[in-house]
Amino acid sequence: MFNNLKLSTKIGTSFILGLSIITALGIISYRTTNNLIANSRWQAHTYEVLNELDNLTSDLQEIEIGQRGYIVTGEQFSLEPYNQALPNIKNRLENLRKLTLDNPNQQQRISNLEPIIYQRLDLIKQRISVRQSQGFAAARQLVLTDEGRKLMNEIRRITTEMETNEVNLLTLRSQQSQVATEQAINTIIYGVSIAFLFLTLIGIYLSKNISQPLREISEATEKLAKGNLSVNVSERNRRDEIGMLARTFNELIANLRETTVRNDEQSWLKSNLAHFSQLLQNQRSLETVASLILSEIAPLVGAQQGTFYIMDVDEQPILKLLGSYAYQERKHLSNRFRLGEGLVGQCALEKQKILLTDVPSDYIKISSGLGEATPLNIIVLPVMFENQVIAVIELASFQRFKEIHLTFLEQVTDTFGAILSAIASDIRTQKLLEQSQELTQQLQVQQEELKQSNELLAQQAQELQASEEVLKQQQQELQQSNEELQQLNAELEEKAELLSLQNKEVELKNQQVEQARKSLQEKAEQLELSSKYKSEFLANMSHELRTPLNSLLILARLLSDNHDKNLTDKQVEYSRTIFAAGNDLLTLINDILDLAKIESGTMSVDINKIILQEFCENLERIFQQVAYEKGLAFKIELAPNLPTYIYTDTKRLQQVLKNLLSNAFKFTERGEVRLRVEVATSGWSANNETLHRAPTVISFTVSDTGIGIAVEKQKIIFEAFQQADGSTSRKYGGTGLGLSISREITRLLGGEIQLVSQVGSGSTFTLYLPLQTVGEQGGREVGEQGGREVGEMISNSQTLPFSPTQTLPFSPTQILDDRGNLQQGDRLLLIVEDDTKFANILLDMVRQQGFKGIVAHDGSTGLALAQEFQPSAILLDIHLPGMNGWMVLDRLKHDLSTRHIPVHIMSVEEGRQRGLQQGAIAYLQKPVSSEALHQALTKIKGFVERRVKNLLVVEDDATQRLSIIELIGNNDVATTAVGTGKQALEAINHQQFDCMVLDLGLPDMNGFELIEQIKQLPHGETLPIIVYTARELTRVEDTRLQRIAETVIVKDVRSPERLLNETALFLHRVQANLPAPKRQMLEQLHSCDPTLAGKKVLIVDDDVRNIFALTSILERYQIQVMYAENGKDGIDVLHSTPDINLILMDVMMPEMDGYETTRRIRQTPQFKSLPIIALTAKAMQGDREKCIEAGASDYITKPVDNDQLLSLLRVWLYR
Repeated sequence: MFNNLKLSTKIGTSFILGLSIITALGIISYRTTNNLIANSRWQAHTYEVLNELDNLTSDLQEIEIGQRGYIVTGEQFSLEPYNQALPNIKNRLENLRKLTLDNPNQQQRISNLEPIIYQRLDLIKQRISVRQSQGFAAARQLVLTDEGRKLMNEIRRITTEMETNEVNLLTLRSQQSQVATEQAINTIIYGVSIAFLFLTLIGIYLSKNISQPLREISEATEKLAKGNLSVNVSERNRRDEIGMLARTFNELIANLRETTVRNDEQSWLKSNLAHFSQLLQNQRSLETVASLILSEIAPLVGAQQGTFYIMDVDEQPILKLLGSYAYQERKHLSNRFRLGEGLVGQCALEKQKILLTDVPSDYIKISSGLGEATPLNIIVLPVMFENQVIAVIELASFQRFKEIHLTFLEQVTDTFGAILSAIASDIRTQKLLEQSQELTQQLQVQQEELKQSNELLAQQAQELQASEEVLKQQQQELQQSNEELQQLNAELEEKAELLSLQNKEVELKNQQVEQARKSLQEKAEQLELSSKYKSEFLANMSHELRTPLNSLLILARLLSDNHDKNLTDKQVEYSRTIFAAGNDLLTLINDILDLAKIESGTMSVDINKIILQEFCENLERIFQQVAYEKGLAFKIELAPNLPTYIYTDTKRLQQVLKNLLSNAFKFTERGEVRLRVEVATSGWSANNETLHRAPTVISFTVSDTGIGIAVEKQKIIFEAFQQADGSTSRKYGGTGLGLSISREITRLLGGEIQLVSQVGSGSTFTLYLPLQTVGEQGGREVGEQGGREVGEMISNSQTLPFSPTQTLPFSPTQILDDRGNLQQGDRLLLIVEDDTKFANILLDMVRQQGFKGIVAHDGSTGLALAQEFQPSAILLDIHLPGMNGWMVLDRLKHDLSTRHIPVHIMSVEEGRQRGLQQGAIAYLQKPVSSEALHQALTKIKGFVERRVKNLLVVEDDATQRLSIIELIGNNDVATTAVGTGKQALEAINHQQFDCMVLDLGLPDMNGFELIEQIKQLPHGETLPIIVYTARELTRVEDTRLQRIAETVIVKDVRSPERLLNETALFLHRVQANLPAPKRQMLEQLHSCDPTLAGKKVLIVDDDVRNIFALTSILERYQIQVMYAENGKDGIDVLHSTPDINLILMDVMMPEMDGYETTRRIRQTPQFKSLPIIALTAKAMQGDREKCIEAGASDYITKPVDNDQLLSLLRVWLYR
């Protein structure tokens, strides 16, 4: 019955049984441990009682010593032991009462002891008083009395009894502790052994019940993969998943067998049909064809006898025996059949096959030299052409005809019909030619006879002169008749010749059509192969060029950073030059690849909505510095009637305009460069149908006052590797690819580029584009779009293939933010949100709070706007196109120019603790109400308006408190320092703090309790807490702190720098405003990122140069690097070192590429969630999707950008 349970039930039951044993063992251990703890407490309690008794005896002795010293010397200082010990007596007795509340005997002894002690004290006071008032002699007399000695003996007796009682208790409890300890050890030893044995048995059972059947199925699958279709898996009558899998596998095998049989039958059918077509192709005799058909078809379908009847329609339709196979004529059977007569005639009449089964024994005999027998089946088949019966075939067999044979016979008769029809046509044509020749011969005989008659008439002319006129008339008539006969003969010969020529032309045209079809097929195959080779060449060339370039750029960047400060300024300049040259080479490689993609028709476009104002402002930011350096004026003009949006490929449009503007700045020494964007109504060429059909056309006009271009050179500059003058490239640089690529990209977008220029007067390039551009449907990647609406295609950002373009109606929705009307002193808030509607709502609410707002719809744009505008705060979504919110937050907090900007996260994703730990001031999970949004913006406003931030320091050590205040303090931070948890709670209730530094070791409560209480306070939930402690944390404590605190810093040599850095992050301090020594501390700390330090990263790359370059970057941040040079070795390294935190995986490698390696790793449950970042130099269309589909967590292209790589590592290594 257990075999019929589901696997999850089996595993769950086994797990519950094992857990039950472990739980029982834990309960027993817990009880034993509690007994040990209780015994230990009682032992400690006994020691406390003994200690108090010792202290009491010691104090009494001190009092006695003080008394005697004073009586002997009479000096006041001799009373010091007396004065110090006397107040302690009462406390000692009270402590003893409290400690012995559980022991009535001891309580009684204390009650007896207390009055005796006070009597003794009174006696001592009396002696001291007598010494003071009456002198030494009187006091000596009192001392010599025996009363004091008796009291002291009684005190010693009682304290001795109490000590003896406690020692006995201590001995008893020690014995109990020993017994409990032995029980605990035995419980652990035997319990663990039993649990281990039981779990081992469970494991063996599960292995036998699950692993062994799965191994059998796996072996059967391997045999199946090798082509063995005879394999089967025993189902074992199981009803669990393995039984279902075995039955499914057996059904799959059966289906494969059936499919194989069907394929073999189809192959047999097609090959034999082709064989008969080829066999009968050049035959011209019906008898020969009939004989060939029967001799070939009878053995093929297993027939032992056959006849072939041909339809004769000269007088009336009748079927005549034309050929036979192993057929013996019999006297009583006819060889001719009319329609409907016999099975042969009936088949011809109905035009349907007739199949006889179980033929009677006296129906027909098939004989040989050895004997004769009756066939089992007889089939009669009509041979038809254009729905007319031409012949009938009859076959007899000792066996039943198979379905494949019947299908073959039905199909092959159609072929026979066409061939017989063609032969019959040839025979009819031949007969016509013979009739024509016979008629011609008859006419020639008649001519000879007429000639003889003419000669006879001529000889008799004299005798028949009287009838000459009559004869002449007859002669003319005969001559006319002769001419008519000759004309008829000529016409017949011409028709026969024409018919023969037509037949030859038909055959020739058929041959030409067949040759043309084969030629087209070969050319199509060659074109497909050429395209494949070209794509592979592009991918391989991209990889081979980018791979060494990746190492060059990384190492040049590392040298130029001069992290170790061991390079001279000249050497740093050299490395920067190498880095710049490498980037130029990368640009050239990208241009060549773009050109190759264009030529091969594989370049694609990504249609999206572009806000023209934002787009132009971005261009202005890019080229403003260039204009400044060259001393040129740079102006961008937007026409008043310009639409807000244009739908096209942002990247491609920017590529074209950047090329045009770069050329303008390059070839202009003085004057200005101007970009004007407006609605155009003309100017493009007349043959551009796309622009003529477009409802609205936008023109981008780039004009300059540069050197200009001669008219005769204006066409060649758009060709690849061409420039207006050979000296141009030497003076200004460049390859001549830019304008060629720009022209082709413009065509791809449905537009064109026009040029107007004169030498010495500057140039004007005008780019015309339709307002909306989408790729024509039917391409490889959007072929399934069919009639979808354009709006849907645009919203989904479909990637479109290289194809002609078309325009569609324009219906924009816009967000008009405040970037165009910013003034000095404005409080600016950046909204990074891809949902246009929600971004509009946020913008309105931001304005209501007195902020001005700017909006970005993707991560990279948001990062750029933050760096440019330095907003007062940022509202950030997590799920963004391209760069997600986590990476944006990481880049903001690791950029010295933006890390002080407060970031408020709003996202549907649950990640509050992660956001706060990475430096966000708050986290709201969507959907959010208007009240929550209002509260969030109010909080941001209050935070921004407070120039001085409040810091709470909770540290019980006064020296440490002062050092923390001195470390963090500055004019922008107000620090409150307290020494206890209670004081911290009171401070938080009375004041709002922006950050808190906490030591776990407090006198009144531990740090964990304090944090839990703070989180319950109204303002405590979002308060960033930095735990700053010297104690070593256990794994459990560390995990708990990671959940409830933002940062944990264990005090060591570098801890002050870390504390300064973390408080600066959560207080959002501008690093530039800090004192120089503190800035230097932070700069040194940032060279060693705590998030990355100590992590293990595996690099899988076949190029040692890349491994060296990447290792150089990672080891700078104290990352432990391991590497493998192919995918197989990478898997081996991963299995031998399972604590690896992240993998950098190259895609193109020998033996096993990155895609396959990633799939293999993901098949191991242990590594299902291990971060894998794909690293490739190909950068071809679809690479990212292929990497993610294979199981990669993220994707980065070569050459690797150091900052992007480190940001990716921090995002994926986040705990």
